[in-house]
Amino acid sequence: MKMSNTEERLRTENVGKLLLTLSIPNIVAQLINMLYNVVDRMFIGHIPEVGSLALTGVGVAFPIVMLIMAFSYFIGMGGAPLASIKMGQGNKKDGERILGTSVVMLVLISITLTVLFLAFGEQLLVLFGASAETLPFAWDYMKLYTLGTIFVQLALGLTPFISAQGFAKESMLAVLIGAVFNIVLDPLLIYGFDMGVQGAAIATVISQMMSAIYVLHFLLGKKTTLKIKKEHLKVNKGFAIGVLSLGISPFIMQSTESLLNISFNTALSTYGGDINVGAMTIIASLMQALMLPLMGLTQGAQPIISYNYGAQNNERVKKAFTWLLGLSMGYSTLFWLVMKLTPRFLIRFFTTDPVLMETTIASINVYMAVVFVLGAQIATQQTLIALGQARQSLILALLRKIILLIPLIYILPQFMENKVFAVLLSEPIADFLSVTITVIVFFITFKKLLAKNHTEIPIHPDAVEEGSPQVSSNADAVTDNRY
Repeated sequence: MKMSNTEERLRTENVGKLLLTLSIPNIVAQLINMLYNVVDRMFIGHIPEVGSLALTGVGVAFPIVMLIMAFSYFIGMGGAPLASIKMGQGNKKDGERILGTSVVMLVLISITLTVLFLAFGEQLLVLFGASAETLPFAWDYMKLYTLGTIFVQLALGLTPFISAQGFAKESMLAVLIGAVFNIVLDPLLIYGFDMGVQGAAIATVISQMMSAIYVLHFLLGKKTTLKIKKEHLKVNKGFAIGVLSLGISPFIMQSTESLLNISFNTALSTYGGDINVGAMTIIASLMQALMLPLMGLTQGAQPIISYNYGAQNNERVKKAFTWLLGLSMGYSTLFWLVMKLTPRFLIRFFTTDPVLMETTIASINVYMAVVFVLGAQIATQQTLIALGQARQSLILALLRKIILLIPLIYILPQFMENKVFAVLLSEPIADFLSVTITVIVFFITFKKLLAKNHTEIPIHPDAVEEGSPQVSSNADAVTDNRY
């Protein structure tokens, strides 16, 4: 089977150079993607007279936004590594079957989420910490954003399939198109047409729609290696199990971020009031400036790791991970230093309210105390996903937020006089413990995987029976089987 130019690069190009080539556009794309929510908050926070309340209201609605995004990652980040491994094995046809299955699943999820959130949205917002003053702003934003769920799912869920093939610039362009529309439309609709938070939501929906159109156009076009084909637009049970098994970890990472946001909002609302919820809204935005570039780095490394793991080139897998770990740790440390030295400069982008600003600075000093260690967490956990290790990545995804952080949010205030401080302190404690455990588990698993991959004999794709994906429902078997 003749390899494409992209596949040849994944096999032979200098790993460090290739990782940077693939990561930089993905990092830019993630930073641009961050603008969808951050730009909204910047403009909303400066709405005359009601800016602080409106910002808090959108912060309360943000868990639902994150949950919608989580479902797109469920499919996209579960299917893309599997498709990339198939490419490494020389099995393009099954890669396209995985893509087709993923498209159908994204559409079905979109319909379900739209109906549920429109039916029960207001009740959820109250449950998530909306007060009588902030509920109108939260619901105005959420109900319009929910109507654009289909565009969010297709744009965010299919872009990983572009990145997984090594088309980093095209992946960046998919996000850039939406961001440009969002930046232009936000002030026009919020201020020019005096639509407030509703204008921000409409701007975001239109922006995601434009991104979705570009992604579909690319994956239907001539340049892509893996193409959306009509005959593959059906849910293949075997591939669906593989996608869901591997995608459950990034889904939990994102959806528990939503649950985590709810936990912080309700606890801070109870112990500190709306001003502390507003501060957490700003902190959540700043944390995106850490997490999304790290995700961009892992997206750049993923096709290198997945493809070469499928091709049984262990040395390139090890080199790619080493580069990823070093760059991730370097960036998370740099972010920590910036937040320690210049928080006021960054907070001014969101608010000029002096009380909210001082509250946010005090919260950052506690919340981000050990944030520099998160580079190691993301690098190791995402590498497990790139290697198709669903079970381990799932357990580690649950560890930091579900097992450690959320219980600490409610437990620590019972033993400390300063309740708000106790809630915020739960973050650095959970970060330190989870990173330590994750790194230990990763290196034990990584060594075993490469030893096993070195000794196995790959099955040539031509020997695979037509129409038989042979994806095990066992999470660990998603990629260990050679199909």
